[in-house]
Amino acid sequence: MRLITLISLTLFNGIALAQNIPPAPVRETATPDARLPDSAEHAVEDKNQAQKQQAQVMHVTEAELLGRRGTYAPRGAAGQKFATRRRRNAVDPLALNPGDYVVHERHGIGRFVEMTSRPVAGASPVNGVQPMKEYLVIEYAPAKRGGAPDRLFVPSDQLDLISNYVGGENPSLSKMGGSDWAKTKSRARKAVKEIAADLVKLYSARQASRGHAFAADTPWQRELEESFPYNETPDQLTAIHEVKEDMEKEIPMDRLISGDVGFGKTEVAVRAAFKAVQDGKQVAVLVPTTLLAQQHYETFSERFSGFPVKIRVLSRFQKAKETRQITEEIASGTVDVVIGTHRILSDSVVFKDLGLVIIDEEQRFGVEHKEKLKQMRTNVDVLAMSATPIPRTLEMSLTGIRETSTLATAPEERHPVLTFVGPRTDSQITAAIRRELMREGQVFFVHNRVADIDDVAAEIGKLVPEARIATAHGRMSESRLEQIIVDFWERRIDVLVCTT
Repeated sequence: MRLITLISLTLFNGIALAQNIPPAPVRETATPDARLPDSAEHAVEDKNQAQKQQAQVMHVTEAELLGRRGTYAPRGAAGQKFATRRRRNAVDPLALNPGDYVVHERHGIGRFVEMTSRPVAGASPVNGVQPMKEYLVIEYAPAKRGGAPDRLFVPSDQLDLISNYVGGENPSLSKMGGSDWAKTKSRARKAVKEIAADLVKLYSARQASRGHAFAADTPWQRELEESFPYNETPDQLTAIHEVKEDMEKEIPMDRLISGDVGFGKTEVAVRAAFKAVQDGKQVAVLVPTTLLAQQHYETFSERFSGFPVKIRVLSRFQKAKETRQITEEIASGTVDVVIGTHRILSDSVVFKDLGLVIIDEEQRFGVEHKEKLKQMRTNVDVLAMSATPIPRTLEMSLTGIRETSTLATAPEERHPVLTFVGPRTDSQITAAIRRELMREGQVFFVHNRVADIDDVAAEIGKLVPEARIATAHGRMSESRLEQIIVDFWERRIDVLVCTT
């Protein structure tokens, strides 16, 4: 114990000399009868003599002394531990396939080639085996035009610099060490800041503006709701109550109804639209496709039958004369509910007293259309519906910028959607189509190559000769496409082979 005390004092004296502080005296703590061995006494004398001389201090780190890194977690000013940073979309090297696109934090977009091993430079062989290190090989665009692609070897302990590429298909490769990637990141940061600023301005204006506070439910509203032929799910009732509560406030509503297909989102929209019409306001129902516009028109017309509500459809299928007549009725206020595609957002459509905008599948509209929607959002109530909200919409909902109602309960007697994945065989296609025809249903056969879409339709005709088959794609004329869609909607076509 005496020896340990002397060693600890020696270390302390060394540190004290390094800081130009007088060394602490060595105290004798032995009992009167106890004596140090001769070797220990010589050690104390040598130590006292060394203290009188000029000290030479060598700094040794913990890793050099003990062979390991410090075990102390970094802490902030308040003493709390810093959370471990984890990169989003972090790459898993075992899940990568040759040709997959990855993103390096400093060099940008590259193409994964392989995992390889290389000898560790300067390391001596251990038991005759040279130490090896794993590397991730990434290929980049050539530095010179017509040259060979550059390759980057990323050590396995630096995989935190790599993330999976999540953009569009077939991106252009970045150049190693060039300024293109830095400019791309700068533009992305600028765009994000602009979007954030626009959102802040938009929702600040919404909170500051005063919209129309709708009145409480009328007897006709209760009559409409009691005529619903199905039992509402608990989620539906909650969503309807939240929508009505928002509409009766002066602050313009901006609520998202999220739910799977067939979970009752349309009925929530029907009741909200009827409530707006009862207060003398006009309603615009915006949908991404003409077929969906026709479906909503049939649903709204059926639900509003027996009530003095005028509904019109506005899409590219209307003739110029009919479109002019509808826009005049919208401007005069004789139309209560307008259901249509992006034609509703054109400058020629002017509402007399718009009170509610219902948007179905908002994520499917383009940038220009969304800019128009931003302007509409500042002073009217907005109800959006989606089965697959985009990440930004979800984030806005989670942060409280947009209110959200979720329909997670399936209606009674609703069968789940069955999905089968397997090799393409004629027997599977024939069985699936005939099974649907037996239940008097219809079939969408999606084929995204217009060049041979007629050949695919002919092949299906040979497999199922009793089916009435037609094709539809974007290169058709408007009149021809309109007739096919109408025929399919009116069940004159059993199988529609079409593009997305």
